[in-house]
Amino acid sequence: MNETSSMKRVVALGFFDGVHLGHQALMKKTVERAAETGARPAVISFDAHPDTLVRGEEVPLLGSVADRRGLISRIGGIDDIIMLHFDRRFMQMPWEAFLRSVKDDLRAVHLVMGRDFSCGWRGEGTSDKIADWCEKNGLGCDIVEKVVVDGVVVSSTYIRKLVAAGDMERAALYLGHPHTLTDTVGYGYKIGRSIGAPTINTRIPEGVLEPRHGVYATRVWLAEGPKAAVTNVGVRPTFDSDGHVTVESNILDFDGCLYGSQVRLEFLKFLREETRFSTPEALGEQIQRDIRETQAYFARMAAEAP
Repeated sequence: MNETSSMKRVVALGFFDGVHLGHQALMKKTVERAAETGARPAVISFDAHPDTLVRGEEVPLLGSVADRRGLISRIGGIDDIIMLHFDRRFMQMPWEAFLRSVKDDLRAVHLVMGRDFSCGWRGEGTSDKIADWCEKNGLGCDIVEKVVVDGVVVSSTYIRKLVAAGDMERAALYLGHPHTLTDTVGYGYKIGRSIGAPTINTRIPEGVLEPRHGVYATRVWLAEGPKAAVTNVGVRPTFDSDGHVTVESNILDFDGCLYGSQVRLEFLKFLREETRFSTPEALGEQIQRDIRETQAYFARMAAEAP
């Protein structure tokens, strides 16, 4: 691991895809234990989902590594994030060897994990075994129970189903924040500008789950702060499409050049399916209706805010 430091650490263990309410419970406990022990709170995560190797299944993630880092820092208040490379060698590592590395290389004095966390070859290092190991090796340990909302256990698997269905409002209930995509603004087809709705063009990072194709009320975070936007996720069926999925956002009340800038996009509400229109003008008229609906949505949010 080779992350040696003179500072003691309290370490949260997990994958943290989406950084949902369950992960936030881990981070809260980690920060609390760090304050109690005079240590630094830290998170260990992985660059690839273990199931890609363990089960041979590609798991479309809720966010990129950059998204995870940003959410852990913003929401959890933890900036010490150790992102480990999950490969076959790591998969076959005995769980005791992994914990010994965390203890020695990271100077961990306390571990925090969820009830269903496991590590090591064949997942043999269960949370209960880890707790026993910590007790024998002079480390503190907390096992955080699952978080339940509306009778449903909060999990990345369940939230992925909501995002794939476009149910961003319910997804936010379990995430504790809007579904997020972070990317660098690139060059598009400049068609939006020709129909009175200029857009910024971002992409869905490789390995990240595609939300349901359609139009969303979104929030775009720029250097100067958040802006309301209308975002289309899809294949641009009104125009000659090569099937490539694009993420095009019309930022309301904004006029500026963002090429090459990194932006954070938050999905708030699904407005409608992506539709093929008979003419670009018809699409432009629909976009204006989408803008008005989005403005009304943000007005309601402002009125309902405490």
